[in-house]
Amino acid sequence: MIVFELACAEDHRFEGWFASADEYARQEATGLLACPMCGTSRVRKLPSAKVRTTAVAEPAARAVARRTGDFTRSPPQEVTLASFIEQIMANTEDVGRAFPEEARKIHYEEAPRRPIRGVATRGEARELADEGIPVMSLPSVPRGETH
Repeated sequence: MIVFELACAEDHRFEGWFASADEYARQEATGLLACPMCGTSRVRKLPSAKVRTTAVAEPAARAVARRTGDFTRSPPQEVTLASFIEQIMANTEDVGRAFPEEARKIHYEEAPRRPIRGVATRGEARELADEGIPVMSLPSVPRGETH
């Protein structure tokens, strides 16, 4: 698993998780990459430093566990996209197609604050981001097709 810092043509910055550098190149070449904030497929990889020490790798794994709410086990040595998404699925409420409306209610304190997930079009996600409501697109990981 490799994580790249990415930016779109509008300079929105976000992380991309890939099985390898070759997989990133394949997705970039086929137009599969898209900015989670504005939806544009004009995405570039930002320069990053390569650091390979256990002392650096462990806090990164803990940060993923903290963000996904999993404090019950020690940090994994290897975090896969599938396990990251599984953690999100296990620790969020599925509001389905009501996602844009529910995200607004939470943002404007009209509904209880809680982690949610659901479905939104790129346009709806863009509108939420324009309102200052943080959203993130996640890819679907088919069961049985991950390693």
